[in-house]
This record gives sequence, structure tokens and C-alpha cells, in this order.
Amino acid sequence: MLRLDSNDDDVSLFDAEEDSARNSRKSKIKHPVASFFHLFFRVSAILVYLLCELLSSSFIACMVTIILLLSCDFWTVKNITGRLLVGLRWWNQVDEDGNSRWVFESRKGHAQQLPASLPSDSEARIFWLGLIICPVLWVIFTFTALFSFKIKWLAVVIMGVVLQGANLYGYVRCKVGTRTNLKNMATSYFGTQFLRQAMSKQEGS
Repeated sequence: MLRLDSNDDDVSLFDAEEDSARNSRKSKIKHPVASFFHLFFRVSAILVYLLCELLSSSFIACMVTIILLLSCDFWTVKNITGRLLVGLRWWNQVDEDGNSRWVFESRKGHAQQLPASLPSDSEARIFWLGLIICPVLWVIFTFTALFSFKIKWLAVVIMGVVLQGANLYGYVRCKVGTRTNLKNMATSYFGTQFLRQAMSKQEGS
């Protein structure tokens, strides 16, 4: 009986350790510096663009500052924060034949990794929110510059769309797979919807 009680205690302690590890994975930010700089450069570029007329009367100074911030953001997100926060990375590779190809990679074997080495849910949420919202804002700025006839700002906002949109596209490809996988997903989805409609019509008749 005493042995059974000790086994019950061991099981409960083991479950408690798993629960605490799972909860810490959800809430803990393991890379605060990377999380900060993931948002710092892109948010700073947007703020400088919005407050440019208040910060400086020189268009050239504002344009150079925004482009530098966008470039720093592109390099940081592509080479550091994507790998640390969500375990994804993408890059361009030149083969021995001289052919250039894009590589989209995701971290394998999450199930076999220790909880401490898994990406945090909080960090992943920070990463994807920043990655998606900021390019959308630059697209809005592009249309605003067009409709308000601020032609001199078009080069800046298009640079924001291109640099941040490239990272968004690259990490979405890493997340969902290759273009073939995307086509297969779309085909299976529409096929399932068609079968459901066909079955519902047969049941109705």
C-alpha cells in the first residue's frame, strides 16, 4: 500500500512538472532582447514616417532615417528574430552550377525537444503580430500617399512594403510549406466543400 501511495505521488509530481513547463512555455519570454528589437525598428520607422514633419523639416534626413530603420529591421527579422522566436528561417542559396534558389526552413522535431528549447507562445504571438500588422500599415501609407499626391514619399512607403513584405512572404512560406503544399491545401479544401454540397443535395432530395 505504501508503494502504491508513493507511485501516486510520483505521478502527480510528474504531471505537475509537465503542467508548469507547459504554462511557462505559454507565458515566458525567453528572448526579451530579440522580442524588443523585432518590434523596435519597424515601429520606429512607422513613427518617424508619421511624425516626420514634427521631428524635422528636412525630407532627406527623414527619408534616410526611415530607410535605415527599415533595412535594420529587414536584417534583424530575417537573420535573428525569426530563428529565435519561432524557429523559422529563409535565405537565398547559390548552387555550384550558379543557379540561385530560395530556401524556406522550419525547425524539425518539436515533439522530441525539451520544453525549455521550444519557442514560447508569447514570443510567437509577438513575432506574427509584428510581422503582419506593420506591412499592412505600409500598404495603407502607400495608398494614402497616392491619394494625397505626396509623390515624394512614394519611394519610402514602397520600400517599407517591399522590405517588410519580403519577410512576411518568406516566413509564411516557412510556416505553411512550399507552393506545391499550398496548392494541395487549396485543392483539398475546395474538394471537401464540393463533396459536402453534393452530399447535402442528395440528402435533401
